[in-house]
Amino acid sequence: MIRVAAVGDIHLGPDSAGTLRPAFETLRECADLLLLAGDLTRHGTAREAEVVAGEVAGLGVPVVAVLGNHDYQSDQEAEVTAALDGAGVTVLEGEGTVLSIDGVRVGVAGTKGFGGGFAGRSGGEFGEPEMKSFIRYTRRCADGLRGSLNTLKDAGCAVRIALTHYSPVADTLAGEPLEIYPFLGSYLLAEAVDEAGADLAVHGHAHMGVEHGMTSEGIRVRNVAQPVIGRAFAVYHLSVHADADGQDKWARERAAAVR
Repeated sequence: MIRVAAVGDIHLGPDSAGTLRPAFETLRECADLLLLAGDLTRHGTAREAEVVAGEVAGLGVPVVAVLGNHDYQSDQEAEVTAALDGAGVTVLEGEGTVLSIDGVRVGVAGTKGFGGGFAGRSGGEFGEPEMKSFIRYTRRCADGLRGSLNTLKDAGCAVRIALTHYSPVADTLAGEPLEIYPFLGSYLLAEAVDEAGADLAVHGHAHMGVEHGMTSEGIRVRNVAQPVIGRAFAVYHLSVHADADGQDKWARERAAAVR
């Protein structure tokens, strides 16, 4: 059993020091790793990132993150990443990381992702250079996610998780204004997850959305934006099964959020 804690959109600032630390210090009792699904800061400054770093340093469980759009606001995303890295956080963008948890190889593939919309109501690489650039950036993010998940599969990971900020599905956006769906995620991310395979997809960004969704291939998607889950983090349990040869198969999510 792999216990995955996750939260996004915590939006910490200079006045936030210590607000999440008491809850995070309980992670060793209920989770094996912590995923941070972007928008960790308010305005993407190095000072704010140092606050985030203080909240998650030395928790006793691995911490893996992607950045969100807020974390890019001040053009200091490199400094934000460096501050998190200094606290032992693995920050992903178009790459993956392998964790060993109780002898199980757990892979996390991450990208911020981007917008573009969903099947039947999406943008395309047509027309003005600005529009082409918009969609091509989303496609690059999706391609990086697909490639990372495939690499983790080749690395023998028994559990694979896709971590993004933008949503891969429209399901978890229910409650958001329809007009802004194209700016909340892209079906290209879901295509990448479905094609490469994963056991769970985690995202944030949609503050007014819902927690539970699913890709067209049946991969469970969870929106862990803090305004949605309503607590410091959610925990999901992934069961690891062995085949006849004793090798770990891909895990399947067995439970919804632990309240």
